Amino acid sequence: MSRELSPTDTAKYAASRRAVGFVEDGMRVGLGTGSTAAFMVRCLGARVRDEGLKIRGVPTSSRTAALAREVGIEVVSLDDAGWLDLTIDGADEVDANLTLIKGGGGAHLQEKVVASASDHMIVITDAAKQVATLGAFPLPVEVLGFGLRSTQKLIAATLADMDVLGHEITLRMAGDAPYITDEGNHILDLHLQRIGDPAQLSGALNQIAGVVENGLFIDICDRVIIGHEDGRVITRDIKQGTLEEVRLTIPETGNLYNDVSD
Repeated sequence: MSRELSPTDTAKYAASRRAVGFVEDGMRVGLGTGSTAAFMVRCLGARVRDEGLKIRGVPTSSRTAALAREVGIEVVSLDDAGWLDLTIDGADEVDANLTLIKGGGGAHLQEKVVASASDHMIVITDAAKQVATLGAFPLPVEVLGFGLRSTQKLIAATLADMDVLGHEITLRMAGDAPYITDEGNHILDLHLQRIGDPAQLSGALNQIAGVVENGLFIDICDRVIIGHEDGRVITRDIKQGTLEEVRLTIPETGNLYNDVSD
């Protein structure tokens, strides 16, 4: 598999394979969205197929739901599941406190709802997503289509009082049309470059009328798994204060993951 996958994708695969090892029979599992999460869903599906693992998956987007069904995972709604044992998802950035920026795939609203309804959240990523300070990746903010321009002006005014470096706001597009989320909303991407106080910014954004949810995940993730292109996987548990490194053998043949994309 290492011959077919890029170094970055090999790292994502390694992190995903390590993460699904934390899933136990009978669990209710939140399934994230994005390229890294897609590796995870396929690895989890392999356990369902090969080991007879019985779980119920709650997807965070329509495309994750379709992939989960394709690989044999039973898909249920969050309301049907009631509460989740574990959510596994990727991240666009993660800092030392395991505060995240998510939403590059446009699903951070459902991702945050699902992760918040879980006993634990594991983030899987490659080493490039680890940052000292959040903000280089644009912060997604899901907003209503109604009053979009006024909401953008209110966000701009709010940013003037925040500890951020940049202030550019762009409407996310899908080709020539605005991107529409699974909930029928739009996304404004905030190009902040540096976020000095994520908690203050998150609270201020979510007080603005028209804002549905922002992509800052604070005090939600308790474990991060970092994959490397040589098969090394580092697991950091912030609650237990542990750091573990293992090396996985990456198969050389049978690439089942070459259709994965953001």
